[in-house]
Amino acid sequence: MLSKAVDLSPPANLPGASPSPRPAPAVRLDGVVKRFGTVTALEETWLQVQQGEFLTLLGPSGCGKTTLLNLMAGFLEADEGEIFIGGDLVTATPPYERQIGIVFQNYALFPHMSVAKNVGYGLRMRGVGKREIAERVGQALDLVKLSGFADRSPRQLSGGQQQRVALARALVIRPKVLLLDEPFSALDKNLRGAMQVELKEIQRRLGVTTVFVTHDQGEALSMSDRIVVMSAGRIRQIGTPDQVYRHPQDRFVAGFIGDVNRLPARLESCTAERATVAIRDLRREVEAGTLRDCAPGAAVDVFVRPDHLTVRPAGEPGTLPARVAALVYQGSHIDLHADLDPGLAEGSGADGRVVVRMPGQGALATHAPGTEIGLLVPQAGLVAFPPEG
Repeated sequence: MLSKAVDLSPPANLPGASPSPRPAPAVRLDGVVKRFGTVTALEETWLQVQQGEFLTLLGPSGCGKTTLLNLMAGFLEADEGEIFIGGDLVTATPPYERQIGIVFQNYALFPHMSVAKNVGYGLRMRGVGKREIAERVGQALDLVKLSGFADRSPRQLSGGQQQRVALARALVIRPKVLLLDEPFSALDKNLRGAMQVELKEIQRRLGVTTVFVTHDQGEALSMSDRIVVMSAGRIRQIGTPDQVYRHPQDRFVAGFIGDVNRLPARLESCTAERATVAIRDLRREVEAGTLRDCAPGAAVDVFVRPDHLTVRPAGEPGTLPARVAALVYQGSHIDLHADLDPGLAEGSGADGRVVVRMPGQGALATHAPGTEIGLLVPQAGLVAFPPEG
């Protein structure tokens, strides 16, 4: 990240020192709503993106994340609310005046232009002189490791190289905000992983505020400073990757972020912070969350990650009875699929199938399909919510 200017103002704790003002958010949405005919694509939304932040809009197809990005960019007009970029009201400002850079899902390169002309297009439209354009285009291509590709055409480039050209074109105008609309979706898995690392390094080096749209949970967890989880046109939770993964605020977030198992249980007691639930005869503490309004004895669903469950011998005290249904080899680990005892899931709405993530290959030899096992449920890291409906 670029170094900041030295602050010569007196420290805030000295007599007479006034607190330094907090910088305006890079992007601010105040009560923004977007409708398409009778369909509300984005419900009333309040959101702030901080200066230099890498913020990801995450959710399934149709959740409103691309609509939200297009509202920031100015490609869509808000039906209600206001949009600010760098403290300036831009709700009615056209895209080319918003000082944003954008990388589209299909890159949108001009096929009849060279790489250098593609990258410099935005500068030419802004009336920048030829000498400065050449200098800044060269710097941008160096940044994305394409310094020797200036005279090539887009058709001569691989998918990853085209993605770099699109990124250089967005950065060369020195935008206040960089918007990325699923830029890695057309890349194969290995290249996608490499480009994620490169993009994050560039973003940190430049300190550019970035809003990234994806439906890929792994991308969001690995790249973001904060994640905005969306569903059905509204924000469900905003938090750091660790917060949304370990402390989901509702059932949707708990089920959408990462792999998870759902175990039927009964609420025994609840305070403001913690609750005690019974999974058959196992007592476990969970985060109270939305259980605060539930009465003791109410049915609840406990969410637990596959790597938190442990396989033990059948009948071992303190375990849940289950039967191995299938083993799926995943290279670095084995996913063991097991069916819970029918009495546990009965009447709960759960399908009775859980997944246990086990390291190594030992499970292939020791846990053949049909084997009776016990499942050890952890004492920590559990969350619970009332049943759906």
